[in-house]
Amino acid sequence: MFNPDGLESHNSGSSQELLPKAPQSVKETELDFLFLVELLCKTLFFHGQMRLVELVSHTKLSISVLEPLLAFMRTEQLCEVSGRSDTEATIAFNLTDVGRSRAQTFLQKSHYAGPAPVSLVSYIDMVHKQSVSGMKITKELVAEGFEGFVLRQSTLDQFGAAMNSGRAIFVYGPAGSGKTYVSEHLATLLTGYTAIPHAVEINGEVVQIFDPLVHKPVSNTGAAGSLDRGVRHDPRWVLCQRPVVITGGELTLSMLDLEFDQNTRFYQAPPQVKANNGLLIIDDLGRQLVSPQTLMNRWIVPLDRKVDYLALHTGTKFMVPFDVIVIFSSNIPPSQLADEAFLRRLGYKIYIGELHENEYRSIFEQNCNRMNIPFSEAGLRFVIDQLHAKHDKPLLACIPRDLLEQVRDFAFYQGVEPELSEKMLSWAWENYYTRG
Repeated sequence: MFNPDGLESHNSGSSQELLPKAPQSVKETELDFLFLVELLCKTLFFHGQMRLVELVSHTKLSISVLEPLLAFMRTEQLCEVSGRSDTEATIAFNLTDVGRSRAQTFLQKSHYAGPAPVSLVSYIDMVHKQSVSGMKITKELVAEGFEGFVLRQSTLDQFGAAMNSGRAIFVYGPAGSGKTYVSEHLATLLTGYTAIPHAVEINGEVVQIFDPLVHKPVSNTGAAGSLDRGVRHDPRWVLCQRPVVITGGELTLSMLDLEFDQNTRFYQAPPQVKANNGLLIIDDLGRQLVSPQTLMNRWIVPLDRKVDYLALHTGTKFMVPFDVIVIFSSNIPPSQLADEAFLRRLGYKIYIGELHENEYRSIFEQNCNRMNIPFSEAGLRFVIDQLHAKHDKPLLACIPRDLLEQVRDFAFYQGVEPELSEKMLSWAWENYYTRG
């Protein structure tokens, strides 16, 4: 699962508008007082002595929230002040022996000692505020995002309308037609930003949401670490580009549930939660260990009702928003993967197939330019009229790149300049396609 590097979404409006104001009291965090005490004890246990400014930076809580918590901990002899000073910037805290003993007890429940989480209610509200249904994808935006792509206008129109719908999209066609490449590039059409919490608290349990492999921060908007008592944006939230999560043949049903780590005793969010307010691409559908029908059935309720139901290891079940544009990509026709009931829930079925000769030419020339291989009309004609025609191979989008990469590699090996000679092209073709 990852957010493709190099794909930047279009964004508009003030980047700060989405972030809520920082809580100025324990009550405003919407977290239990003792939960935060436990979090501070574990933080000091792992990090040792910490200055107040370091606690603010690490927990993402303001000084006005930390003060009553630290005062309570001092009263209960859980921590002590070291390096007394007249300034808040240099005051530091350390656990006492009692505090270390208590922290070890807290760690038996959960090792989570990261940024303070947000409440489930706050998370649900935020997902609704920044819904993918609020995006407006125009024809001009699609043209800009897919500039240089060799894709028929009718297909681009389908994708543009589909992205506006906020509904699931089924992209299908033969292997090598460019389905995955096009699906990933839809990230360039995502507009606006999204606020992602570091974690969410549910019944005293912690679920990590923010994943640096998926969520791409737009700037350092949190201002964490400041001792400014004024109201600012809540650094428990990270302003990011809309997420893009990609999963393929490795996907199993268990991956769609909360992942509970028996060692750390807290949870990682499943891919569909990390993808909230963005794209979830399920690539190569039909290649998973679980049957396509079983996998499709898992998505019926989320796609239909826009909610998903997850469960803690304690048995507690809870609801989370399913605000995701799901893109299914497969070499298998939709009618062979799912029944009519499921197919009706798919807003758009978009076919990407073989290329016309002029489209193949454009892709071939683009790849020649990219690889610094001199283009020749004779070379292209040999590929189309002799290699493709003779071997009855369709004109697919992946072939020019794959073929020319082998030409380049062979030329480097031979110590010569790459060229579109019949010898090099034939060698690349024979090497590319298996026999039998």
